[in-house]
Amino acid sequence: MVVNGARCAAVLLLAFAAARAVPDVDGPLLNGNFEYPPNRSQMNGTRVTGAHAIPYWKATGPVEYVESGTDRPGEGMVLVVPEGAHAVRLGSGASVRQQLSVTRGARYSVTFSAARTCGQSERLRLSVVPVDAADAPGRELPIQTVYSASGWDSYAWAFHAEQGVVTLVVHHGDDGGAEDPACGPLVDAFAIKTLHPAAQAAGGNLLRNGGFEEGPYVVPGSTCGVLVPPMDEGALSPLPGWVVMSYSKAAKYVDAARHAVPGGSRAVELVAGVEAALVQEVDTVPGSACRMEFSVGDAGDGCVACGPELQPMRVVAAATGAQGAATVEYHSRGTGGHARGALAFTAEGSRTRVVLYSSSYHTMSDGSGSLCGPVVDDVSLVCA
Repeated sequence: MVVNGARCAAVLLLAFAAARAVPDVDGPLLNGNFEYPPNRSQMNGTRVTGAHAIPYWKATGPVEYVESGTDRPGEGMVLVVPEGAHAVRLGSGASVRQQLSVTRGARYSVTFSAARTCGQSERLRLSVVPVDAADAPGRELPIQTVYSASGWDSYAWAFHAEQGVVTLVVHHGDDGGAEDPACGPLVDAFAIKTLHPAAQAAGGNLLRNGGFEEGPYVVPGSTCGVLVPPMDEGALSPLPGWVVMSYSKAAKYVDAARHAVPGGSRAVELVAGVEAALVQEVDTVPGSACRMEFSVGDAGDGCVACGPELQPMRVVAAATGAQGAATVEYHSRGTGGHARGALAFTAEGSRTRVVLYSSSYHTMSDGSGSLCGPVVDDVSLVCA
């Protein structure tokens, strides 16, 4: 009976591992948090010397396998890991990659954590390429701005699967001017989620995913949300229906498990002031009367109205054809709550763009200096 039980357990473990290899089951990548240690015969101290030393990953260039709390002599810092006890550090020109079994034609979002460790420029790029193909240019993520007090931020990135087996590549760019080639960002906690097309809502709402219920994977227990980086309008967004327009700043995707959300289970926190906006374009009939409504509040994360005059949070809503914009003020206490705003206008053409952004900057009340801002949710656009 013991032998049979052991065999059953082994079969269950193999079945679980096989299920995890199929990204349609949302969750961590295989060894996505790097807790399965490398082959020590393929390491020199913390430096990974063998391409396949880290289980399920392939490493190239100066890659380190680090343990949380590691003191870095000469660097004046202690490395902290967001999940588990280990992470990977990418030196100049280094990369880690993993093959993914996906559904051809489907869309996916990859969530992971990253932290800067150097004073020099760090350029982190993600790309998905055919198996054994040369690296694609990928998309650079804005890791220069740190949004959390811990120094670790979670990011979301999306891709369209052109083949059934692809390779996810995480690359630290080499600009040729690195003072310390071994220095670079830490990465950890990789997970994947299938993205479903955002359908048009009921009730005549022209906006897709107006409640932000469809979006990237959020790590259970995460207190910091997931940053949705800026992107070109033609790029695939990890927040279906919406694009974050900015030069180098992000918006934060938050869930009701750890944040105050005006409606449903997800919302977006505008943490970058006027430097980042949520944008969506929809089909409209020229001359039709339109009304845009939305909720504004705080995420219950300690982001309060601050300053000598206790300036309130302000969210600005604008649209193509609108005579001016609508500004909604919310006096946050950092404990949750929301107000409703509206913008009425006449559609000018067959395509109408709606924009939401925060007109001011806010930081957390704990003195950490971490960026925060108002949350927006339940956005609708109805045209008669």
